[in-house]
Amino acid sequence: MHNHFNGLKTTALFAAIIGLLLAVGGAISAATGNAIFIWVFALIGVGTTAYGYWNSDKLAIRAMHAYPVTEAQQPAMYRIVRELSERAGKPMPTLYVSPTDAPNAFATGRNPEHAAVCCTEGILGLLDERELRGVLGHELMHVYNRDILTSSVAAAVAGVISSVGQFLAFSSIFGGGDDEDRPNAFAMIAMALLAPFAAMVIQMAISRTREYDADEDGARLTGDPLALASALRKLERGTQVAPLPPTQQLQTASHLMIANPFRAQDVTRLFATHPPMGERIARLEAAALRNR
Repeated sequence: MHNHFNGLKTTALFAAIIGLLLAVGGAISAATGNAIFIWVFALIGVGTTAYGYWNSDKLAIRAMHAYPVTEAQQPAMYRIVRELSERAGKPMPTLYVSPTDAPNAFATGRNPEHAAVCCTEGILGLLDERELRGVLGHELMHVYNRDILTSSVAAAVAGVISSVGQFLAFSSIFGGGDDEDRPNAFAMIAMALLAPFAAMVIQMAISRTREYDADEDGARLTGDPLALASALRKLERGTQVAPLPPTQQLQTASHLMIANPFRAQDVTRLFATHPPMGERIARLEAAALRNR
């Protein structure tokens, strides 16, 4: 059981986003008198999820222009990841380095057998080996906890809701039929605008919850929560000094990274994919005290 009930929170958030999808589906059925459209959007969502999940490693690696590294090139990364993978009883992922000064790291892949862990050149130069071990433990737990599947499903459902919302807005304005048969146009437009907004907020909340889990489980894997806490302090400063540009491709991959890669003013807290660093550090320090 996670100390902060993160698994229960994730389940509740998934229930909320599925409930939102059903509500929007009911609205579009009422608007058109036909439920076929919700099934069309659902199939599109399933296809998008399957593609994104199956190719998650390639998409993220490509977004960061990362290249695979050998043990001779990155002996510390290999030593740490090999040790932690063996401790967890899981296969060792493929290791990559991204040629950017922005300090960050991420893990991706559809399962532990097809996983990749990537560090930027910036984080390798910023952290000492103990801190790097804390970061890599966090990233490995994203793979072991199947967080790529979780985020893929959440993103797909949010995408379906956004598509359905657009259809609702269009049908409310241009739909045919008698006025008596058509739902209230203002109510339909309100739902078309608010449903995608709510879906995006829930999707971001799921991502933040999975970060807390990876912190907690990664600290348990390494046995050193203070190492990750120290790394997060450095990353909070480092990402502001050397942020990534908020391009569409990088925004799509940003939820995978251990720290928000953009400047603080570019992302409001409501839409942040990462919890506040202060809260993450406080939880890790509390875990260290409990382990004494």
